[in-house]
Amino acid sequence: MAVEPKIVLLDKGSFTVDLDIRPIAAPHQWVCYEETAEAQMVAHLAGAYGAIANAPAFPAAVLSQLLDLRILSVCSAGVDHIDLDYCAAHGIAVRNVPGYAARTVAEHVFCLVLALRRNLLAYHRDVVAGYWQASGQNSPARHAMADLHGQRLGTVGSGAIGQAVADIGRGFGMTPVFARRRGGAAAARSPGEAETAPFDEVLEGSDILTLHCPLTAETRDMIAAPELRRMKPEALLINTARGGVVNEDALVDAVTRGVIGGAGFDVAAHEPLSDESPLVKLIGHDRFILTPHVGWASRQAQQNLLDKAIANVEDFLRASNG
Repeated sequence: MAVEPKIVLLDKGSFTVDLDIRPIAAPHQWVCYEETAEAQMVAHLAGAYGAIANAPAFPAAVLSQLLDLRILSVCSAGVDHIDLDYCAAHGIAVRNVPGYAARTVAEHVFCLVLALRRNLLAYHRDVVAGYWQASGQNSPARHAMADLHGQRLGTVGSGAIGQAVADIGRGFGMTPVFARRRGGAAAARSPGEAETAPFDEVLEGSDILTLHCPLTAETRDMIAAPELRRMKPEALLINTARGGVVNEDALVDAVTRGVIGGAGFDVAAHEPLSDESPLVKLIGHDRFILTPHVGWASRQAQQNLLDKAIANVEDFLRASNG
């Protein structure tokens, strides 16, 4: 490349902490934007050879106007917000960062699990409202709590995050088990590895069911009304994967009617959350917790994410230069 390639970071401001942005170790022109609105995408990427992006989506309508783009490095593990078919057909390499937040997402899973199992929010509200102070009791335990020890931890998705969740679960004395794909055969496992079981068996037998799979045509609405009815009535459903893997209308009904014991979500089918989302009906419910897709966002994980996204561009530039 005779002219130094233009590399654009589209949305530095989408990170929740001030990160160190190390220089790309290859000749380039660097442009950094704090944020990029949908209407600014084409203008901000005019003439760009490479793009590094955290939040923006890349549909064909945008990609078709980026005639110089050759490398798209996304600051995420998932790539469902990118038109991969268009990229493949037009020579745009797509690089993601799988596994960058395995430990931090796993910790967020147990943040949700413990808050629900110990009724943390309800007890906190009791103190804020002055109930404890006025009760005359040393320990007014009026909200149900349960231990994690001895419970069955069902995990859909056995990648880096699922494995980290299983590790933490063992520390609580839980029994982790990975769900096989529907119709999938049992895989051999080494001593000490979590067992695998048919999807339906994990669905029906888990005390905690946690989801760590990508959003695909196969997984969309993977958990809907029939699956929720088959779960234990005291079971918790945890989703830190993608909102679309759970049918939100069915979830609202299941939590409201006590079909399951509760749910903790860090994702929604459409983000940011809108007033039209079914999940809005559950906000404030004692058996439901929703956080705004921040399970990945520890300082350590964000720095790791950006470093690896930059490294993906570096590797591509080196390969392109022979």
